[in-house]
Amino acid sequence: MVSSALPYANGDIHMGHLVEYIQSDIWARFQKLRGHLCTYVCAADAHGTPIMIKARQEGITPEQLVTRAAKVQHADLQAFDVEFDNFHTTHSDENEQLVRRIFKALRDAGHIYTKTIEQAFDAQEQMFLPDRFVKGGCPRCKTTDQYGDACENCGATYTPNDLIEPVSILSDSTPIWKESEHYFFKLSAFEDQLRAWMKSANLHQHITSKLDEWFETGLRDWDISRDAPYFGFQIPGTTDKYFYVWLDAPVGYLASFLQYCNNHPELDFDEYWLPGHDTETYHFIGKDIVYFHTLFWPAVLDGSGFRTPNSVFAHGFLTVNGKKMSKSRGTFINARTFINNIDHNHLRYYYAAKLGPGMDDIDLNLDDFIARVNSDLVGKLVNIASRCAGFISKRFDGHLADKLDNPTEFQDFAAAAETIAEHYERREYSKAMRLVMTLADQANRYIEDKKPWVMVKQKEQADDVQLVCTQGLNLFRSLMIYLTPVVPQLADKARALFQEGDWRWDSAQQPLLSTTIKPFKALLTRVEPEQVNKMVEQSKASSASPAAEKTKDGSSEISIDDFMKVDLRVAKIEKAEPVEGADKLLRLTLNLGDSDRQVFAGIKSAYKPDELAGRLVVAVANLKPRKMRFGLSEGMVLAAGPGGEEIFLLSADSGATPGMRIK
Repeated sequence: MVSSALPYANGDIHMGHLVEYIQSDIWARFQKLRGHLCTYVCAADAHGTPIMIKARQEGITPEQLVTRAAKVQHADLQAFDVEFDNFHTTHSDENEQLVRRIFKALRDAGHIYTKTIEQAFDAQEQMFLPDRFVKGGCPRCKTTDQYGDACENCGATYTPNDLIEPVSILSDSTPIWKESEHYFFKLSAFEDQLRAWMKSANLHQHITSKLDEWFETGLRDWDISRDAPYFGFQIPGTTDKYFYVWLDAPVGYLASFLQYCNNHPELDFDEYWLPGHDTETYHFIGKDIVYFHTLFWPAVLDGSGFRTPNSVFAHGFLTVNGKKMSKSRGTFINARTFINNIDHNHLRYYYAAKLGPGMDDIDLNLDDFIARVNSDLVGKLVNIASRCAGFISKRFDGHLADKLDNPTEFQDFAAAAETIAEHYERREYSKAMRLVMTLADQANRYIEDKKPWVMVKQKEQADDVQLVCTQGLNLFRSLMIYLTPVVPQLADKARALFQEGDWRWDSAQQPLLSTTIKPFKALLTRVEPEQVNKMVEQSKASSASPAAEKTKDGSSEISIDDFMKVDLRVAKIEKAEPVEGADKLLRLTLNLGDSDRQVFAGIKSAYKPDELAGRLVVAVANLKPRKMRFGLSEGMVLAAGPGGEEIFLLSADSGATPGMRIK
């Protein structure tokens, strides 16, 4: 069983995500091509506060948000030929059953305890904050604008309490600390088991180095609960506690596989996830979640009676043109934007040509991308078929010869199968691609030396053209078999040319002779610079705030042109009334001179409704309306202050009139 890390169901798939899904899809396809029973699963990561907050902003339920996002994400991945056997969701019956089963087993075995802790609390939003909803300076390396659980710069892990100058990302206010009883998993008790698993799992050195570092600093018990409000599974026996998303998310691998097993009786879930069986399970992840997958996850599995994964494979991040992806530069490219402009086969090959087994970052250099895929896929690979197939179709009615011109050379190609297979198995895709392209160069040299376009004009050599072109097409066929995991759609076109059924890895060991091929059609087109430029421009246009860039201290800057777009006007509060079901909001009816607007303002803690009628305030008149569960908010009133009772509305001069613009 092979899994990819679960895409979080609150955003689009982008080029960085695709590194992992293409890497794991290639490996799963390779295993199947070798004749192994391989099941490739994934799911939408559906729980957590970010999902809940975004759904609230859009005025829909978290379930609706997850269903919509998962459908779009799955479609985008399928467009890149990422072929899951099963794509599920962590918000499922299977996942809830398994999470409860694991929790009960851990609790019964004494691996769970409760403790009262101080937790970040946003007083303005009246909710406890997840670790990633608090940002501040890393306590180890001092890098600013880091999340409350781990530093992206130095890899340190910590709690929001440890951050330097922590800030809530919901309200930009400084969080306060409140006590709450939480459930903890005794990770510290599993060091011996984890060290033993680390050795048996044959982890890459990049991962073992990080594990040694974490063991050296000491394992810390893991908080597996979150306070209401929270979108997730409620902890049995509680009314206001939920399983932390990082507990139920990896269980989603098991849940997706369980759903697949329920629909495919030939597979037995227990044979893969209970001890005592020789099946194998593997996880592909990004290097940013190594801690969760190589410490928490195997410990939770071991402690609850499940078997640990055979190994965990981690990759690095993606840069574009040598830099972090940027919306303003147009290099933060969504999967859909790419596929709308460029053939996905090109990207799958380019990533494969860059990927190794470790956690090194890879760079998508757009100029190199154009040059490499045009040279390798079109100029070398497809060129072999295009130079030979036409002669077979026109001169020999599409019929291949009954023997090869050079059987020894074909055997050289067949003998490369095991070396290429070893590269795939070890996830050394870049080595596999280099060897395949070296063989492609050899095939092209053979055709260039034979020159069938010259031979066909010489009567005494005309019949030998069939032998030469049969040889060339069989060399091409072997290369396409080796590249099937990387460019499956291109391989399908090649199989159609040869009128063959599904290939197996060992299909490359025997030549295809005395059979008829279809007339040749172009298999792949070149990437043109104009296509790439158009994709970059579309990515710039799709940026919500093209002028916004992060400064060194992590804050955002806008230009004076951006600020001038804000339409500030005097507004008169005609009516103010409380909002049922909202602790902080007042519903304001504003008179802007030419129209009335309904605005929801979080000022209830500082103002009584009857104090506000008739007051002149400053309002943003051109703010895009926002749908809330209480209704449509059509603007914003400006205020200052730290919050609570200290909220001060910006008032207009008494001589002003509603609708007057403020400059």
